[in-house]
Formats: sequence, structure tokens, C-alpha cells
Amino acid sequence: MFYQLMKYVLLGPLLKLLFRPRIEGLEHVPAEGAAIVAGNHLSFSDHFLMPAVLERRITFLAKQEYFTGPGLKGRLTAAFFRAAGQIPVDRSGKEAGQAAIREGLGVLGRGELLGIYPEGTRSHDGRLYKGKVGVAVMALRAGVPVVPCAMVGTFEIQPPGRVVPRIRRVTIRFGEPLDFSRFAGQEGEKAVVRAVTDEIMYEILRLSGQEYVDEYAAVVKAAEAGGPSDEGPGKFPGGER
Repeated sequence: MFYQLMKYVLLGPLLKLLFRPRIEGLEHVPAEGAAIVAGNHLSFSDHFLMPAVLERRITFLAKQEYFTGPGLKGRLTAAFFRAAGQIPVDRSGKEAGQAAIREGLGVLGRGELLGIYPEGTRSHDGRLYKGKVGVAVMALRAGVPVVPCAMVGTFEIQPPGRVVPRIRRVTIRFGEPLDFSRFAGQEGEKAVVRAVTDEIMYEILRLSGQEYVDEYAAVVKAAEAGGPSDEGPGKFPGGER
């Protein structure tokens, strides 16, 4: 109920009025049945703009910190994400990636849309980074198509660190669904899941026109900040950081 209220009455119409999103390829998103929408991640605004233009409800895997923040702001944020049906995922420990996969498969098992950011974090510089393989594992295990999505212009309206977005027009572009049924039963093969992930990232790159970096975004962020990173391909398959 809260999701519909936000999408159709409160937030959705306002977002469309302010940012006047150009929507391309919406017909590629299946009208029914389970599917993964895999997109680039340039801005906090992505969380709201993509669901606003989709005709179906979509559920994202969200970082657990959104649900555990202190004070009134933390409680309001947690209430918002819970009411919107977003799923908290603990990104710490060896089981973090597997927990995210289990949660994602639960969404797909109900025949719903699952939203994933394969990079695992927002791009800090507008470039597209190497994707984590969790998206491939879920697509192969659930036997569902993957719809690539490109958010264009959201980095310019709200780059990391900016609280209030600039009011500019953005583009949300969906590509044709990717069918990986030829790899059915091979989600345990490292070479296969890497190849599937790279194919998904290539389609996102083609749609977005970004510069591509063949490294994990979290690792690059940590290096630029002068600190170590424990991120790797198996830590967290997709979501917000």
C-alpha cells in the first residue's frame, strides 16, 4: 500500500514533473513474471527514478545501514525502506554474498521484478565499473531474463555527497532482455558466471555510453582514499553502498 501511495500519489508524480525523464525501451521490461533489472548506479536518486517510471513494482536489495541508522532520521529512513518493500542485506562477513543471493532468489521465486546494481556501489566518478557475479548466479539459478538499464544524467543531478539534487532532465534506458538459458545449471562455474556478468555489464555500457573501468568500484574508491579494501567478487553481488 505504501509503495503504491508513494509511486502514484506522492513521490512518483513529483519526480516526473521535476526531472521529466526520457524513457526509452520500457517495452523490454516483461509485463509479468520474474526478471532482473540490472542497472548502472550513479546517484542516490536512481533508487527513486527507476521505480517511478516502471509500470510494475520492483524490489531492490538495500544496504543494512539504511535500516539501522541512529536517531529520528535513522528511524524514518528505516520505516521508508521497509514500507517500500526494500530488502536489507548485511554486507559483512563471509556469508554476506550468499545472504543477498538468497533474498534475491526469494523475490524472483514470487514472480516479481528484482532490481540490482551489479557494481555493488555508486560510481564516485561517473564511470562504469566491473560487475560482481551475484547477478549472474541469481539469473542462472532462477532461470530468469536480465533487463539491462542505463541511468543517464543522474550523476550530474546528484553525485555522491550532494544532498539536494539539481533539477535537470534525465534519461532512463532499458535494453532488450538477456536470455542465459544456454548456461542453465552452470551457476557454480566461475568462468560461466564471470562471462554472464561481463555480458550484462557490456549491455549496460552500450546503453549508458560511460567509460568502463575493469576494476571493482569499491577497490578503486579505497585506493583513492588511501585505505585498504576487503571487497572482492564474492562479497556482495549488487545493491547500494
